[in-house]
Amino acid sequence: MKILVTGSAGFIGYHLTKRLLEEGHEVVGLDNLNEYYSVSLKRARLAESGVVDPMLPYGVHICSETKPNYKFVRMDLQDRQQLPKLFVQHHFDCVVNLAAQCGVRYSTENPFAYIESNLLGFANLLECCRHNNVRHLVYASSSSVYGGNAKTPFTEEDRVDTPVSLYAATKKADELMASCYSKLYNLACTGLRFFTVYGPWGRPDMAPMLFADAIRSGKEIKVFNHGDMLRDFTYVDDIVEGITRVMGKTPKPQEDGRPHKIYNLGCSNPIRLMDFIQTMESIFNKEAKKVFLPMQPGDVYQTYADTSALERDFDYKPSTELKTGLEKLVEWYNAYYK
Repeated sequence: MKILVTGSAGFIGYHLTKRLLEEGHEVVGLDNLNEYYSVSLKRARLAESGVVDPMLPYGVHICSETKPNYKFVRMDLQDRQQLPKLFVQHHFDCVVNLAAQCGVRYSTENPFAYIESNLLGFANLLECCRHNNVRHLVYASSSSVYGGNAKTPFTEEDRVDTPVSLYAATKKADELMASCYSKLYNLACTGLRFFTVYGPWGRPDMAPMLFADAIRSGKEIKVFNHGDMLRDFTYVDDIVEGITRVMGKTPKPQEDGRPHKIYNLGCSNPIRLMDFIQTMESIFNKEAKKVFLPMQPGDVYQTYADTSALERDFDYKPSTELKTGLEKLVEWYNAYYK
């Protein structure tokens, strides 16, 4: 297949691109390399796939030096001039949208970044898919759409109309837009609600990487809600496996004719934040300096995925144990930040 991966210099995008290239697919990666977090980390991910151009000029295809079936282009998803041209040029079979302005707490500081990327950018992507006969659009949603739901585990049929962050609201809006395009234009779409992804090459703004950095360097760790929070930590390889399985199977039309489905993609085993920290401490063989703080605006108490629909339709359930995943993360972290 010829596949567009947006957000290919990001955490999940890097791992998915690597997997698709190993399987022999032709991949075009797209990322705007914004400065929300370290651009050098994003460039290092690209370099792992042979994209080493020091300039990475906007809108120009950069061919990988090591992967003949990979090209990268720096571009904003909301670019209504260049993105349609990219689609006309390449005739993609499948599009995997992982590009987004991420981060729950940052959405309280810079809301327009989320409007521009997650709403305008996603709408532009939908239009490009519609007009270029893309067979399947797979897009990243988030467990944050469940908001403060008290009922657990979260199922795809739960109501998700009470988000507690703008980030969550934009992800729910993406689901609604995809559903609408699916109905109006018969565009096959699958949304995946990711649950707290961690692993090598992870985002430095997320808790696993913040904790690793603090423990290793002896800095203080901010422990929100005094450590009484539950997260369905999911190892990145499990996420990638789920994406690749979903990519190969377009959703059947639902009762109202929409070829659109949404699945939870999580480990289904919530871990208390303090247990997570203690596991990481044991791997580093070093105690963290913890600063206990109250719950932050936009945070939720727990995430917990019911993955029975994913298991039923794709015979797949994430299974990496937390200790195994954290050992791989720490091994990479020590090598990269040596």
